[in-house]
Amino acid sequence: MRKISLIALSVLTLVACDKHDPILPGVRNAIFLENKLNILNVDINNLPDNIPEQQASYCPYTQTQTNVILDGDKKIFSGFPTPNTVACDHKPVCGGKYVYAGLTTGTVVKINPQTRGIMWTADVYKSSNLTGGASVVDIVSPIVLNDKYVYVAGLGDAFCKLDSDTGDKKWCIEIGSSQPLIVLNKVSYIIGTDDNLYAIRNSDGAVYWASPVKQNTAPEYEDKQIIVGAQVFDAESGSIIK
Repeated sequence: MRKISLIALSVLTLVACDKHDPILPGVRNAIFLENKLNILNVDINNLPDNIPEQQASYCPYTQTQTNVILDGDKKIFSGFPTPNTVACDHKPVCGGKYVYAGLTTGTVVKINPQTRGIMWTADVYKSSNLTGGASVVDIVSPIVLNDKYVYVAGLGDAFCKLDSDTGDKKWCIEIGSSQPLIVLNKVSYIIGTDDNLYAIRNSDGAVYWASPVKQNTAPEYEDKQIIVGAQVFDAESGSIIK
């Protein structure tokens, strides 16, 4: 009887932890429900030859591995440190008068650096990634601001498009990444942690196509082609050119 009771308690504990973040206290809701990727297997039409040049906003802020954001030596944000992280050079992104940063907790935060006010936070991970104490949900891939939206991918198996004003999700899909994103007006390209190159429709998060890559490295866009290491893909169809 004692053994049965211990087993039952363990099961209840696991269920209770399903939506409990081992990093931050309290119960938190996942930003999206877990579901299968919607892969359309269709070509993309009317792509630009190259990525339009955009003048990057000057962003003087720095970020530590313990989720502290600094303006010189002055703290403008102090987040929770996490026991499990991936070593990388986290860098905040500036848009207008605001600063956007991805944290090792799998959270994106929008900050007003003048007031140090937090405008919004958004969790970018699947709830199943929080089960157990060894979760790594870092947001390693650089955040991309495009139009009025924030594109962000993390190691918690999530790639999301968020409203830059409110932090509300437009969509989230189950693709984790540690590599930089390519975001055009109608499509985003992302190298998943599962070693696939994905072309994502920006309007709704549907996947145009997916192609396996030999090397998990930063993608480049040139002449309607995606270059990943030594491989070259047709950006419209995902077919391998070489």
